[in-house]
Amino acid sequence: MASEVRELDGNTSPAISEDESPAEEAGTKGSRRARVSGIDRALQVIDHLYETGSPAGVYAIAKAVKAPLSTVYVIVDDLVEKNMLTRQSDGSIWLGSRLYHYGLAYARSLDFMSVATHEMHDLCRQAGETVQVCGRDGDYMLVLAMADGPSHFQVASRVGTRVPLNWTASGRLLVGHLQEDERVELFKRCARSSPTGRAEIDPATLSQSAGKAFEARLSIQAGESDYAVACIASPICDREGQCVATISIVLPEQKAFSDESHYTDQVRSSAERIEKLMGWRSR
Repeated sequence: MASEVRELDGNTSPAISEDESPAEEAGTKGSRRARVSGIDRALQVIDHLYETGSPAGVYAIAKAVKAPLSTVYVIVDDLVEKNMLTRQSDGSIWLGSRLYHYGLAYARSLDFMSVATHEMHDLCRQAGETVQVCGRDGDYMLVLAMADGPSHFQVASRVGTRVPLNWTASGRLLVGHLQEDERVELFKRCARSSPTGRAEIDPATLSQSAGKAFEARLSIQAGESDYAVACIASPICDREGQCVATISIVLPEQKAFSDESHYTDQVRSSAERIEKLMGWRSR
């Protein structure tokens, strides 16, 4: 083994050769590392930070992606120089501003996001509440866009927030079009307890509620992911009838049930308008 190198966070860790990843150092030295291209390694680093949702040191990244530490150091330095990644004051690594600019350019090119964002702002003005457009990211619901309501009510989930599918009204709708056995298996894998302890975690119950909500084109949850916060969501479905996204009103729990039909009618109508504008709904 080579001499020690000092990690960016100040800790010392053994250097790792090009043919030996952190995972191999921990006990799998018998297998040779398959060659991976530089761009694949860069994507592994970026994907790891995206998946974990928090900054990390270079050694931790190398260990997580099973790559040689020396290789990851070179890649990280190059990506930091190009603003694809940024180095925090404590030496940890996080996503850079250039990725954000790419994301904005990509979002502008999507007809769906353009249509959905326009409708989101219209619904925000009509309802006088915060409105979100959400999509699915594997086992999570992802907030794609958001329009803040005029009140001082604060919503914890901002654009880019990912939460387990079973915590939210939108999460259930996003898998409501799947076959029942698929939904059960999915919730067996990904259902988790929420911070409030009120989110359903039984796979069979979740599957049934997801299916019913999708058929009704409406899902309501209150206090499951955040205390005193309610969400009223409707699915946005493509030509094949699959839920590709949701539009939802996020508001105080007590307010949601004081005039429930008012909000449910509005959110359903918004989802239908998006489908019509996209050519996914004929009437």
